[in-house]
Amino acid sequence: MRRQFVSILTITAIFTAMTAVQAEVEPGFTSLMDGKTFNGWKKAEENPDTWKIVDGAFVASGPRCHLFYVGDEKPFKSFHLKVEVMTEPNSNGGIYFHTKYQARDWPRAGFESQVNCTQGDWIKTGSLYGLVNVSQSLSQDNKWWTQEIIVEGKSVTVKVDGKIVLQYFEPEGAQPGRPFERKLGEGTFALQGHDPGSTIHYRNIRVKRLD
Repeated sequence: MRRQFVSILTITAIFTAMTAVQAEVEPGFTSLMDGKTFNGWKKAEENPDTWKIVDGAFVASGPRCHLFYVGDEKPFKSFHLKVEVMTEPNSNGGIYFHTKYQARDWPRAGFESQVNCTQGDWIKTGSLYGLVNVSQSLSQDNKWWTQEIIVEGKSVTVKVDGKIVLQYFEPEGAQPGRPFERKLGEGTFALQGHDPGSTIHYRNIRVKRLD
């Protein structure tokens, strides 16, 4: 009887653990990382050692290097992206969308949703860098927050912990800029490792297509 009781407890524990894992991703969303490997992601060629995996998160700490999602051949156009982010003090980072793999330098394609609580750049978390700049951050260093990017047609909404930071509506006839395009289209996602003085943690990255 005791052996059977232990077995039932073991099965219950396994089922509870499986349920907890499944609950991490909301209905309709697909996880883009496994928390253990870089499967589905590709580091830029410059300074790849900037990126490591710590406690289930991608951690950028070192010279400039961007990490691109390459796990789906179909580009993302309209979507709802959620990323849990944590900055250490005086750190700068970013989440790119509608971008494409680039071996070196700052990504030219797409947009950067800024990640910055206290670093010297006045453009703070949630800004569409260089396009819609926000000077006050809704996020705090050493605390996890959820940064959401929602693209529907010609509109972009950015949220931090459920609060809208900005809404951008691309003007009719807008043309790609130079050298940074900042033009809605389609593409993939990327995470930024900005500089040796910045340490950014990114985890629980998931997306829902809205096409």
